[in-house]
Amino acid sequence: MAFLSTINIIGSGLTAQQLRLDVVAENVTNSNTTRTENGEGPYRRKLVVFQSETGKEGFRAAMARAADGLAPNRGYEKAGGVRVTGIIEDQSPLKIVYDPTHPDADEEGYVNLPNVDMVKEMTDAMAATQAYSANVTALNAVKAVISKGLEIGR
Repeated sequence: MAFLSTINIIGSGLTAQQLRLDVVAENVTNSNTTRTENGEGPYRRKLVVFQSETGKEGFRAAMARAADGLAPNRGYEKAGGVRVTGIIEDQSPLKIVYDPTHPDADEEGYVNLPNVDMVKEMTDAMAATQAYSANVTALNAVKAVISKGLEIGR
C-alpha cells in the first residue's frame, strides 16, 4: 500500500504550505503594528522553516531490497515529506519613519515600523500558493491511479 505513504507525503506538503500562507497573512495584517502585545517594540516579520523528512531507508536501499526480491516499501517507519521545524522572526532592520505625531515616536520624532515588505509577502504568498497547487495536482494524480487500479478487478 505504497500509495498511502504517497498520500501522507502530499498531505505534509499541503499542511506546510497552508501554515506558510497563514504566516504570510499574519505578516500582512501586522505590517503597520508598532507595538506588540507584550510591548516590546514593533512587530517583526515571521518566516516558516521547513525540513525534509525521509523514510527509514533511502532510494538506494529500497532498490537493493527490490533487487533481492524483497518488498521495497518494507522497513519504513514513516513516510517522507516535509515538516515545519519552526517559525522564526526575521532579524532584518526595522523601517524608521519620521512622524512626531505618532504615539510611539521617540524623542526625536522617529517611529520604528515593522520590517514587513509587501513585495516579499506577496512573492511568498504566490510561491506557497503554487506549491499548494502542485500538491493538489499530485493528490489528484494519485487518486486517479487508485481509481484505475480498482477498475482492473471489474
